[in-house]
Amino acid sequence: MPRLSEVIAALENLWPAERAESWDAVGTVVGDPDQEVTRVLFAVDPVQEIVDEAVKLGADLLVTHHPLYLRGTTTVAASTFKGRVVHTLIKNDIALHVAHTNADTADPGVSDALAGALDLRVVRPLVPDASDPEGRRGLGRICELDHPVTVRELARKAAERLPATAQGIRVAGDPEATVRTIAVSGGSGDSLFDQVRAAGVDAFLTADLRHHPASEAVAHSPLALLDAAHWATEWPWCELAATQLDEISDRNGWDLRVHVSKTVTDPWTAHAASSVTDTSGAPN
Repeated sequence: MPRLSEVIAALENLWPAERAESWDAVGTVVGDPDQEVTRVLFAVDPVQEIVDEAVKLGADLLVTHHPLYLRGTTTVAASTFKGRVVHTLIKNDIALHVAHTNADTADPGVSDALAGALDLRVVRPLVPDASDPEGRRGLGRICELDHPVTVRELARKAAERLPATAQGIRVAGDPEATVRTIAVSGGSGDSLFDQVRAAGVDAFLTADLRHHPASEAVAHSPLALLDAAHWATEWPWCELAATQLDEISDRNGWDLRVHVSKTVTDPWTAHAASSVTDTSGAPN
């Protein structure tokens, strides 16, 4: 069985920490480099529910996309919910490793997994990484569809292919407009509207779209917006990452058992649809 340090070295090769944004907090949060690793769990969020799942599974390593302490801390006391996570991990000899923005821009990365979930053909990064001479790494992806579909059809497919959440898929723009090209970005994407417009695509699929940026985006052009739940757009990366680690394990003869959590950690738990679908007028 490999030691944690060996597995982490393999993960760092996939998602080098130096490629993370300067504000990010990636890498190993908890873990003894000399401990043996036999079972690994991938998940989006390092929350108590996921840590409890790792304990029940008998995992030695938990790999998450989101950081546990993005802005730092002065305490890991078990009286805080993040402190309880740390205590549970240490008591059960479970390491925690984070790959966040370094996984967003990787090749393949978070947006490749999102595109793959919808059978989209990746053409190039939306925001290329200037340090990549091959032009494959970067934030977001520009994609093509095998055949044109309407925005409504594309939204329906996204709702079917991405994990189910209370939000589902919100649409801005003409539902009957034709989509041949689309930009995708896992996670929050409304900071990328300038690049999306410059790409000249028909639609943009991402998450966490806010009112004013979305309103301004559709006013600028006929660009259609598909807004999914943040967690749902990033969960496909867990399956991609697990497959990558499986392949590494096979090459090295490690015989790791690699799992993907199917626990929904999206914070939104319910959705009440408006009773009137006609949006032509507000209530009196």
